[in-house]
Amino acid sequence: MVEGAARERARKARGGRGTAAGARPVVSRRREISHVSARSLLMTVLGEYVLPQGRPVWTSALVEALAMFGVEEKSARQALARSSAEGWLAPERVGRRVRWALTPPGRRLLTEGARRIYDFGSDERVWDGTWLVVLVSVPETKRDLRHQVRTRLTWAGFGSPEPGVWITPHADREAEALGVLTELGLADGAMSFTARYGAVGSEAAMVARAWDLSEVEDRYEAFIDEFTGLHPAPADVLRAQTLLVHEWRRFPFLDPRLPAKLLPAGWSGAKAADLFHTRHAEWGPTALERWSELTGRHDGT
Repeated sequence: MVEGAARERARKARGGRGTAAGARPVVSRRREISHVSARSLLMTVLGEYVLPQGRPVWTSALVEALAMFGVEEKSARQALARSSAEGWLAPERVGRRVRWALTPPGRRLLTEGARRIYDFGSDERVWDGTWLVVLVSVPETKRDLRHQVRTRLTWAGFGSPEPGVWITPHADREAEALGVLTELGLADGAMSFTARYGAVGSEAAMVARAWDLSEVEDRYEAFIDEFTGLHPAPADVLRAQTLLVHEWRRFPFLDPRLPAKLLPAGWSGAKAADLFHTRHAEWGPTALERWSELTGRHDGT
């Protein structure tokens, strides 16, 4: 309760922004960082180190890398097995040992993810006021399909102010939305158009109904709090860089990257983006050296 009261006071100090009705409770920073999914963390390691080097990696090296975050060997091996079953990794047995290589679909997935993660927050476009609106109806009985639509369109930066209505100020994402709906078998019954907001109602109220920006800002402030004062020793840079990327990769899903005109005053996303790109560039060379050392220890064993 004390933590919640402090967060509410912080929101009021930033201009009275509260949590929208029906919003999910904010997850505390320590809970997020300490309860790391082995599968999700593995994808971060693969995208940050394995993808750029383009070489297979022994199971023992990946197990050691995940162990830096308290992931037990059994959980690490299960994460590898699941990633292989999903088609992202291919195992190669060499004697009694196994090493893992990214499959072509795995490389495509991680390359696209890397582009989103590393480009996110690095540019600011001038917005001309045009909205892209997509109308798509999914029956209540098809809950799995509704979940897929929500997940995929949210990842593409859309918000939903009303059931079946999806909006984004990024009009160039129409092709991406069409691809999602086509893949899900919903394109034939959907509609899309571009428009400017009219005289009825409030554009700001529409944005508030489509996106819970107060939760996104809480996440950004937790990120800033975690990494602003972090200056790891060389031996700890690999862990710090991995955690930095792992935490940052959430934001392309959480933050719709609205134009400045539509954001609350004092928006912390820009500060968080500057922090990420500065730390990532600062720690990158040493992290890669530590990764090469880690994998090198396993190459001859």
